Amino acid sequence: MTCPPNRVRIVEVGPRDGLQNEKTLVPTPIKIELIDRLSATGLQAIEATSFVSQKWVPQMADATDVYTAIRKLPGVRYPVLVPNLQGYERACAAGVAEVAVFAAASEAFSHKNINASIDESIARFAPVMERARADGVAVRGYVSTVLGCPYQGDVPLADVVRVARRLHELGCYEISLGDTIGVGTPAKARAMLDAVTHVVPISALAVHFHDTRGQALANILACLERGVGVVDSSVSGVGGCPYARGASGNVASEDVIYMLHGMGIETGVDLPKLIETGQWLSAQLQRDNGSKVGKAA
Repeated sequence: MTCPPNRVRIVEVGPRDGLQNEKTLVPTPIKIELIDRLSATGLQAIEATSFVSQKWVPQMADATDVYTAIRKLPGVRYPVLVPNLQGYERACAAGVAEVAVFAAASEAFSHKNINASIDESIARFAPVMERARADGVAVRGYVSTVLGCPYQGDVPLADVVRVARRLHELGCYEISLGDTIGVGTPAKARAMLDAVTHVVPISALAVHFHDTRGQALANILACLERGVGVVDSSVSGVGGCPYARGASGNVASEDVIYMLHGMGIETGVDLPKLIETGQWLSAQLQRDNGSKVGKAA
């Protein structure tokens, strides 16, 4: 067992992964204010939006308007999701400095989600990687369904390893491993992470857990004990996966940071400010605050 790191970088995914699953369209000014509020908390990375098809994800139709309007603070990264070269070109036109690409470890999920096999999905963004390399744009990679799939059930570790290795080989500086439907437990999370670290260094890995079954913090702790230093989370626990039944509930950033600070691990985040932002967002969305820490404040 490795000691947990002294400092953890939080990648705040609420503005993109969180809001994309909201059934009601969130006004553009609210999205902009959310990101600006998050920037003021000391977060180092905030996933701002997604340059995807308006037809498939109407919530993200205002991606250019949002990205160009937010106040970009020095030292803060604002990655955006791009599914293909067309999305990448739109993002570049908006002045984006970092993008993210997304692949599933489950063939069934890949087909249901984007109507393509895993290999086909990777082939779609291989040109993105090539262009990004030439343009000096950083690329982060996501691997979804690393601990289970709503359509095929268990996902073989070999498939998770293969996809993570492929993304890393293509040039992703960091690979985020996602338990999309929140079925993982600490032992399974550790086993998955150990398998991936045979082909991708721990320094290039992040974890992304959903709290569907209340296991997210336990899973994060298990991975911290293996040396992971980057955790994805969503302010007030907003969001989930629109393609996975019952998978609402990203782990709340406030809850993760409360745990980390309680362990003496630095994040650089002003927790009271983040709690206030989560409470504000919950009011704007007219939904319960998904953060236990936010509710207790």
